[in-house]
Amino acid sequence: MLPSLLLPLVGVLFVGGFSARSYAYAAAGVFAAVVFSTIRWVTFTYEIVGDRLETKRSLISRSVRTIPLERIRGVDVSTPPLHRLLGLTILKIDTGASGGEEEAKLAGVSLDEAERLKTLLLRRTAEPAAHPDLPHAAAPGPKERPIIGVPRRWLLYGPLSGAYLLTPFAFVGGAIGLAFQWGDDLGLSQDDALTAGEWLWGHPYLLLGVAVLLVLAMPFAGGLMYAVFNWNFVLKRRDGYLVAERGLINRRSVSLESKRVRGYEIVDGLAERWAGVVRVWAIVTGLGDSETRGQLLPDVPRHVAFQVTGDAIGPYRSDLRPHPPIARRRRLFRAVFPWLLVALAGVAGLWATGSVAWWVLLVLALLMAGVGVPLGLDRYASLGHGYDGGRLAVRSGSLRRSQAVVERRAVVGWRLRQTWFQRQAGVLTLIAGVGAGKGGYSAIDVAEAQGVDFAAEVTPEWLAPFLERDGS
Repeated sequence: MLPSLLLPLVGVLFVGGFSARSYAYAAAGVFAAVVFSTIRWVTFTYEIVGDRLETKRSLISRSVRTIPLERIRGVDVSTPPLHRLLGLTILKIDTGASGGEEEAKLAGVSLDEAERLKTLLLRRTAEPAAHPDLPHAAAPGPKERPIIGVPRRWLLYGPLSGAYLLTPFAFVGGAIGLAFQWGDDLGLSQDDALTAGEWLWGHPYLLLGVAVLLVLAMPFAGGLMYAVFNWNFVLKRRDGYLVAERGLINRRSVSLESKRVRGYEIVDGLAERWAGVVRVWAIVTGLGDSETRGQLLPDVPRHVAFQVTGDAIGPYRSDLRPHPPIARRRRLFRAVFPWLLVALAGVAGLWATGSVAWWVLLVLALLMAGVGVPLGLDRYASLGHGYDGGRLAVRSGSLRRSQAVVERRAVVGWRLRQTWFQRQAGVLTLIAGVGAGKGGYSAIDVAEAQGVDFAAEVTPEWLAPFLERDGS
């Protein structure tokens, strides 16, 4: 708990002017934290009893939590810097019953104990048996088999991932927030902040220079953060589980039960697509925090991603089917028409006032409308759906393109959604309900007959009675 007290203790010292009383308050806070943590440690116990794990806490009121081993979906082991220094680790148990939160957390066990507990907690799981829809399934292999170790040179792909590129702006925003929060303690008043803001506004070239520096720092800072989180990424199969390990400062190991994996999602942005790299997430039933725990691969070359997913989960062996031409017109309309409205507003404002600002708005709107044409065409080219007899696939998006591949056995229902504009165009959105991952994956703007035929192809036993009744 002590690292989390650092900022509050600094605040106490600043407020107290670094007097003897402020040091006394800080020391009292540290002492109280140590006592509280010690009591929590003494009053918390865990035990594996038969086929269940029991955790007990009796700090003020007695609490007993029982977790059946057969309900455990995965075990997440992480070692933050302080834990690593002390030879400890954090073990989190996920049952899928608590959404994005872990069901149980042991925040201070030794490395050997964590490995022992992982083996005991997952001992009931074996390699998934062969399934008629899984042509890749084979006899169980060795207890631990490496699938891929991501080479460190591939960390250079990190700046292509859009989320990490905003790292410099996040740091600046955090610094500004801390300045406002602790400004009075540091001797900076709101008047000082306003004066600094007015001075920067009066020196626009300096402000522009800072913005340019932040933009130039984006690939470097983004690449650094990406490397810290994905350092030495390893994916392997161990006793019926897919195990992903990654991280430089906080080393993390996530176990996903193979027999609960229902597919995978391949994601790429524009820059990643130009470089030929993708990211991969597993689609798993009952997995909390799937956006981080379900990651199978960071940015890797596209052909490597398909090889790994084929080995770890199963390949998709069919081409994606194109969507009707009306879907292209809808993509172009959405990408261009809003900017044409803005341009029209710019023309009206220019006619009414003649201000230069309206000229700027008009030019920018026309430029964005021009950019919308290739963007709309790319969004249409990204649309697709298909079925290979064992798995179905749907793809959509452009700035963030996503292709989900889901096993047929994972489909629990279909939903056909049609807006008023889609009805006029004769298209619809077909959503495959899946009891895993996001809960549903959509084939957007398919022809009406195409959507019904696709659902009937994947699950003919469900739709055949309705199609016969309609005379189809």
